[in-house]
Amino acid sequence: MENVTNKIVVITGASSGLGAETARNLVKAGAKVALGARRLDRLEALAQELGSENATVFKVDVTDREQVKAFVDHAVATFGRIDVMINNAGIMPLAPLELMRFDEWDQCIDVNIKGVLWGIAAALPYFKEQKSGQFINVSSVAGHTISAGGAIYSATKYSVRVISEALRKEVKPYNIRTTVLSPGAVDTELPASVGAPGVNEAIAGFYQQYAIPADSFAHCVLFAMSQPENVDISEILFRPTSQEL
Repeated sequence: MENVTNKIVVITGASSGLGAETARNLVKAGAKVALGARRLDRLEALAQELGSENATVFKVDVTDREQVKAFVDHAVATFGRIDVMINNAGIMPLAPLELMRFDEWDQCIDVNIKGVLWGIAAALPYFKEQKSGQFINVSSVAGHTISAGGAIYSATKYSVRVISEALRKEVKPYNIRTTVLSPGAVDTELPASVGAPGVNEAIAGFYQQYAIPADSFAHCVLFAMSQPENVDISEILFRPTSQEL
């Protein structure tokens, strides 16, 4: 696709789901990818599938600021630059507040909010120096609407939209683009991060009934990236046609 070929794209949460499928579609379109996640074996298998000339891998926990910086630095050292930072890693520990699943609250905030912030902090200096670049931050339909049991998750995904909009306004002098992708039910491992008894079964059933393929997300990434440099796609909100929420 136009404006995708030869771009260097850094992807967090790249070991499965949205991240992995996006990497496949990007390489097909002529881009090169830096793949980051905690499961190194999954990353290495994906990189082998994509070809060593097209992909590099790095074990990273997005809750660790220094690890995220090291990941982005590795991508630049490997490919010479970065053009797009996709802050994709996320978890969805849905549960009513009365269950007081405090560890899940902390983890959700650390991954979904701080993980995005650390990705921005790692890539921004490179983008500023080269006067170009694009952030693609992943929110959710839950960043637009709130359901019972979704207080913490929705709060983090609303935060991604707030952070991204402030970033969009701040980086105008550097010709940097900022895009938010807000998917509905897409076929990924995200429902597996729901640990609350009863809630996990309900979410698994919902996704089984409604979820659309992960390449739907990849197509949105390619659309946002492929626009001319003077076009900034601020947000894409999409969901299965049959999904009411």
